[in-house]
Amino acid sequence: MLAGILVVSDRGYRGERYDQSGRAAHEIISRLGIEVVKYEVVPDEVEIICARLKEWADSDRLDLIVTSGGTGLSPRDVTPEATLMVIDKIVPGLAEAMRMETMRRKPESILSRAVAGSRGKCLIVNLPGSPKAVRECLEVIVSVLPHALEVLGGKVCECSGKGE
Repeated sequence: MLAGILVVSDRGYRGERYDQSGRAAHEIISRLGIEVVKYEVVPDEVEIICARLKEWADSDRLDLIVTSGGTGLSPRDVTPEATLMVIDKIVPGLAEAMRMETMRRKPESILSRAVAGSRGKCLIVNLPGSPKAVRECLEVIVSVLPHALEVLGGKVCECSGKGE
C-alpha cells in the first residue's frame, strides 16, 4: 500500500518553519507497512490542496493520504474545505474518534474541523498541524486504517466479519 503526506502550512511552505508533523505521520504510517511515496509542504490555499489531493488519489493511485495542518479556526485554515471538495464519501467516524479521544487530554482539540473521506480507492484523513497532535490522532485510528484501506481497495468485503 502507498501513502502520501501533505503538510499544509504557509510558514512551512515559505521555509520559515521546519516540518515535524509530517515526519511524525511518516513514522506512524510506516509502522503499518505502508510505504510513504509522496510528501509535500503546500501553502494554505484551497486550489493547491485540492489539486494535490486529486493528483495523488487519481493519477498516483495512493491508498492513503494524510494531511497535516489547516484544520483550526483561523481564516487561513482551509484544509477541511478543500478535502470536502474532492472526496466522494465522508467517513465521519475517524474524525469524530480523534476529536473525542484527544479532547480528554486537551479540551481545545474539540475545535478541530478535521474531516476524513474517500476519493475512489483512496482514504484521505485530515490531521492537526502539531507533531504531538498528529501522533495522538493517528494512534486513535491506526488500528482501523489497514481494514479501511483493504475495503476501499476491494481486497475485503466490509461486511465479511465472523459469523456472516
